[in-house]
Amino acid sequence: MADHEPVTRYSSPTSLDSAHVTRKRFGQHFLCDEQIISRIVQAINPLPGQRIVEIGPGEGAITLPMLRKAGKLTVIELDRDLVPRIAAKCAGVGEVEIINADVLNVDLSALAGSEKLRVVGNLPYNISSPILFHCIEHLDVISDMYFMLQKEVVERMAAAPGSKVYGRLSVMLQLACKVEALLPVPPESFRPPPKVDSAIVGLTPLPREDRPVAHMDCIARLVRAAFGQRRKTLSNSLDGLASADDMRSVEIDPRARAEQLAPQAFVALARHLAQKSTPTPS
Repeated sequence: MADHEPVTRYSSPTSLDSAHVTRKRFGQHFLCDEQIISRIVQAINPLPGQRIVEIGPGEGAITLPMLRKAGKLTVIELDRDLVPRIAAKCAGVGEVEIINADVLNVDLSALAGSEKLRVVGNLPYNISSPILFHCIEHLDVISDMYFMLQKEVVERMAAAPGSKVYGRLSVMLQLACKVEALLPVPPESFRPPPKVDSAIVGLTPLPREDRPVAHMDCIARLVRAAFGQRRKTLSNSLDGLASADDMRSVEIDPRARAEQLAPQAFVALARHLAQKSTPTPS
């Protein structure tokens, strides 16, 4: 696990009667719509005995109802000023481990130990993609994930080939998880209201045998290059990584563009390149 100290003791809370001043640099927008909160918790369905980790609990809007149902939670919060507020609100409700750290520096596999994690969170819009990719790196220890994200990001995650919003995030997530858009959340459900619509997305990791684990590094390079120059044909955007003959060998038209390829097409190309580079036994 990354170098952090779980916060289990805290000094007497101060100024808890006043609202926390949200910090723009942390991308803070706190959920305050009780009806939406109830629907989110219902979708997650936390149960006693489950290893639940919440990223960015904020003022505990989802934390408290989940804690009442599960009895135990781990929360990861970057803003140190929120730590005593969360601890105070959770006191007497259940057992809470508070990790005051950037989630990108937290080793989720070490945090899981011998158990599978259920990961939930209201992710800051400015770093949502890095957090999603961080979770994918630890997918073997995760049973499911539920995130609040910018609606546009959720649409990209679930997009099909040919869509204008289909891209790197779509391919990499769909090769790793079943992606399901669950619930729209309007701006007025937050304090302060963001300038964009939000949505809840559910992610269920595919079985390890259904994920192209052995070829993920190559797939990631191909996808990054292909969508990094998405207006170019694949023969141009993948120049230096795969030849036109390589593409044709797995039924990919070199004249096509990245958004026309299904996720499995990138898998087929990566496997072909791996076989091609493997020395033939003499």
